[in-house]
Amino acid sequence: MNRVRVDPALLRWACDRAGLEPAALTRRFPHLPAWERQEASPTLKQLESFARATHTPVGYFFLPEPPVERVPIPDFRTAGGERIGRPSPNLLDTVYICQQRQEWYRDFARSEGEERLPFVGSATIESDVVAAATSIRHALGFDIEERRQVPTWTDALRRFIEQADSAGILVMCSGVVLNSNRRKLDPQEFRGFALSDDLAPVVFINGADTKAAQMFTLAHELAHVWLGQSALSDVGPTSWPSHRVEAWCNQVAAEMLVPLAVLRVEYRTETPLREEMQRLAKHFKVSTLVVLRRIHDAGGLTRDEFWEAYHEELARLQALPRGSGGDFYLTLGARVGKRFARALVTSTLEGRSSFTEALRLLGFKKMATFHDLGHRLGVAL
Repeated sequence: MNRVRVDPALLRWACDRAGLEPAALTRRFPHLPAWERQEASPTLKQLESFARATHTPVGYFFLPEPPVERVPIPDFRTAGGERIGRPSPNLLDTVYICQQRQEWYRDFARSEGEERLPFVGSATIESDVVAAATSIRHALGFDIEERRQVPTWTDALRRFIEQADSAGILVMCSGVVLNSNRRKLDPQEFRGFALSDDLAPVVFINGADTKAAQMFTLAHELAHVWLGQSALSDVGPTSWPSHRVEAWCNQVAAEMLVPLAVLRVEYRTETPLREEMQRLAKHFKVSTLVVLRRIHDAGGLTRDEFWEAYHEELARLQALPRGSGGDFYLTLGARVGKRFARALVTSTLEGRSSFTEALRLLGFKKMATFHDLGHRLGVAL
């Protein structure tokens, strides 16, 4: 039986990287303490199983020392003004699979003779915020009055995603890695990211976040697409990022969702603040925190008044029960993006792509699930 000698530092690094307690892994791998003391070595099969359990590429265990992993796109996440350190395996695997999907769709788009998207990279951080927000709304057909008529926030977010999808942007929204409900994404680590490309731009939204937060994340990442820059973000509507790119994208997102000129007309100064926040949130189909920030931007609140109201509103929102999110957020079409899924299923059924590749990119193993997805998307034999 072939044994593999592994540096104990790599075993400990894999546990720490995955956020797993050694005691929990020891129950599954009873010889782990002996491996770490180098009193025994795992078989290749045991090492492969350990790699799967810690979500670690098995090749890493043959390195002389633990690697320093970095997110493969510009990382604008910060905590307390400092750049966030090591990315989790869940974040890395999510970025990697989205990059693979983007590469596949880029080749597909070229084969179909699709036109390059003129809005990708059409703005700079020197561009006027109002003009940039107007450009995004125009490209998507995003109408403020239409949104006011939409009955729920869920419907508004669904419509927003559909508009971006129709404009040629691959929007993927998931709260887990691929389709593994055991690997949940953490909104505290990241809220979304953009992978810029003028044929296959990708926007990923952390579906574990609230619907209202997802709305702002989508708008923020669209601003990155307009800049033509890939980026990983964790900002929200009430943050003041120090990085110029993030600050500009936040301003554009807020202006896109709640135009300042419209807010100034709608805002009733004589109405109690909480009541007015809720009315305007329903009107614009955004969170009350977005509305609060825009009231501040319009000069309706000082910075101190804003923060006092913010902490009160945040406490109220955190005390509310969380909903399940609805079937829309649980479907495979939403997780991988309907534009991407439709193209991949069509290409596979036509024999241009292999079923093996399709199942890998979609993140499941059963052919029955593939055919079910095709029926849901209206693309089936």
